[in-house]
Amino acid sequence: MTAATVIELEGVTKRFGDVTAVEDVSLALMEGEFFALLGPSGCGKTTLLRVLAGFEHPDEGRVRLDGNDITDVRASRRPVNLMFQSYALFPHMTVRGNISYGLEMEKLGRQEIDRRVAEVMDMAELGELSGRKPDQLSGGQRQRVALARALVKRPRVLLLDEPLGALDKKLREQMQLELKRLQHEVGITFIIVTHDQEEALVMADRVALMRDGRIEQLGAPEALYENPASRFVAGFIGVTNFFEGHVAPGGVKLNGHGLLKGAVPDGIETGATAAVAVRPERLALSAEAPGGANAVKGEIAEIAYHGRDLQVHVTAEGVERRVMVRISAADENARNFRTGQPVWCTWNPEHGRILTG
Repeated sequence: MTAATVIELEGVTKRFGDVTAVEDVSLALMEGEFFALLGPSGCGKTTLLRVLAGFEHPDEGRVRLDGNDITDVRASRRPVNLMFQSYALFPHMTVRGNISYGLEMEKLGRQEIDRRVAEVMDMAELGELSGRKPDQLSGGQRQRVALARALVKRPRVLLLDEPLGALDKKLREQMQLELKRLQHEVGITFIIVTHDQEEALVMADRVALMRDGRIEQLGAPEALYENPASRFVAGFIGVTNFFEGHVAPGGVKLNGHGLLKGAVPDGIETGATAAVAVRPERLALSAEAPGGANAVKGEIAEIAYHGRDLQVHVTAEGVERRVMVRISAADENARNFRTGQPVWCTWNPEHGRILTG
């Protein structure tokens, strides 16, 4: 059964004076989807979120919710909640008071308020904290209170603006999984804005990577990681090695290293400047000259231990930046590599992407 469309953006453009923050964006977001707007600072993702919330009005285009045009509906009248990075909890109220506040403003009956608050507090595992105030809570607990306060109103869509930005790395990783769990339990469409590509990959069902107000690539996290549509996508999502050269029949000619084989995308002419993009985990290291596979010769400049894996940095002639190779620390061959050692970086042609622009 195909999920229903909840939100549609059609040709949305938003300008601030001479600056175009969002340009001609069209999107369809599905029922129960966890969707991420990802990109660097200034790419337009937060502006787009504010357009969805009703805090900004588009200069062009329309916003629809369940097929109904809500472009001109003010924020307070939309069945959409926006959760800010700061959480914006009332410091003088208890956890329970913060969560129930929105329902009380709607003048719901006490029995209904109590039932819905108890339900969402149980789901967010906040029962034992109901009498505490925000300054008595940890960062992760405050985040769950803000989330519960947003969910208790049962919005059609929940918008989250960098919701984990104030947390340290370890807690961020825990809350990523927690947020995903809660989203699955409530079944509400979540739209998260983040500049953290790892966060988007872990949590989202689909990701829209934005650049200069436009969507550069839209798809499942795995698709953006494994099949980037441009150098910008390959460089922003994860770590990528770029081997620069010129398009030749069957691949890219790299100065000093011959032909790097790979599928040349349609529309790229022979002789055009291009790069072969290869993820560090797709590369293998060899002390001996290999046969058959793509290979670039270099010298080990640095070996960094990262617990589960080693990151081996290789200096190669004709390659502007050091090549990074990721090897499992459990691999017996990893113990044999030394700084200053001549090595070959190799990969299968299907693991490289030939990209321009």
